[in-house]
Amino acid sequence: MRNAALVLGIIGGVLGMIVGFFVYGYVAFIEYFGEVPDLARQVDRPELFQTVAILAPLLAVAGGAMARARALWGGVLLLISAAGMYHAFGFNVATMFPIAFCGLGGVLALAAGRPDEEVAHF
Repeated sequence: MRNAALVLGIIGGVLGMIVGFFVYGYVAFIEYFGEVPDLARQVDRPELFQTVAILAPLLAVAGGAMARARALWGGVLLLISAAGMYHAFGFNVATMFPIAFCGLGGVLALAAGRPDEEVAHF
């Protein structure tokens, strides 16, 4: 399960980086050039969008990378990443795979335990 969490976290983070790149670029484009009536308008909270566009993929890749060694920490980071993407961007066609991969990776990392150790995550 730790290996699955690692792979899902890294893939979710890479997909999240693609989404984050376009979200950050869209917000910056509208700030620089202004809104286009009936075509492109600025989002309600541009700072939130830009912050989550950077932090959520970073947390996903970091959580996936540490899922093998520190499953609890990695799982928490993956779940925070999935929750952040869902809160800021919503669940749509662009975000369904990053959110699902990070969420499933987080659940698998939290569920991963070593039966030969008394404390599963530390």
